[in-house]
Amino acid sequence: MRGTSLVYSSHNRSPYLHDHFIAQRALRGRENKRILFLPMSGMLRNGDEMERQDYEWGTFKWFFRQYERYGLECFPFFYTSGLRHEDVQKLWYWLATSEVVILGGGHSQLGLSRYKELGAKFDGEWGKFGRILHERRERGLLTCGFSAGADQLCEWLFRKRWDDHSDTSGFGLVRNTMVSMHHEPSRNDELAEAAHKMRHNMVFGLPNDSGLYSDHGVLSSGLHWQVIEFVIDGSWDLPSDGWHIKTRHGAKIDHVSADGWHWSFSGGDYMVRIQSGDGSFNQAWMTSGGRLLHYWTREPSRYHSIEEVLASH
Repeated sequence: MRGTSLVYSSHNRSPYLHDHFIAQRALRGRENKRILFLPMSGMLRNGDEMERQDYEWGTFKWFFRQYERYGLECFPFFYTSGLRHEDVQKLWYWLATSEVVILGGGHSQLGLSRYKELGAKFDGEWGKFGRILHERRERGLLTCGFSAGADQLCEWLFRKRWDDHSDTSGFGLVRNTMVSMHHEPSRNDELAEAAHKMRHNMVFGLPNDSGLYSDHGVLSSGLHWQVIEFVIDGSWDLPSDGWHIKTRHGAKIDHVSADGWHWSFSGGDYMVRIQSGDGSFNQAWMTSGGRLLHYWTREPSRYHSIEEVLASH
């Protein structure tokens, strides 16, 4: 699958996620080999707009610099209160054309408001940032979200489970999905709360280092399809980081359904969803141990592959 969204949680720049899914995707770029990194979720520190953003960029810069000899181009765009119109027009160009875009970590709601406000302030279009992200998806380009960025690329920020009073509407690149970042099983009750409240959303807990690699679209029938690959990365082996990387201790991707049952996904598992636009038709299937199971019954499916599910709807 050539996914168009990757949302993930990691403690450091684990090679499988960052090389296989991100760097190599950029190096195979059709029009450029560019990664645009957006650290705009970095919070103020002692009134300094740049300190945390520059820190976020530094945690990625060292890794991607290894690929410059192969033609990779990777650079950040920082948020400041002094941005000019011409600066933001460059952002729109890079956002629209870069083979890979990464929304970095920090504070989910702060970054979300900054991304949205740029369009409103400079072009009179509150949703311009999100519109460009969806146009990227339609052209087959990859948009990644790390930590806060993963939260923002989903349908809703995870705080929607308790916050009905502020803007928690994400960009929806991972359709009808919510994620808990840097997750541990002790927080599965939070997954259950979110799933019960937002019943048309699939809710997942992503431990360090893991992610969801996905794409979606519309079938000729008018039904929406979505395919999710579950990614588990155990490749980062610096001993001092071992406690933080839960996948190296056997952690999987936790999921709690709207009806309250729990499931854990391994790396290489898949889910396929078929939904109507209004949500009245909502079916899903998932792989487990090489078998395709119907999501709601957990019984073996009459379909034999994800391709057969898509072709039948």
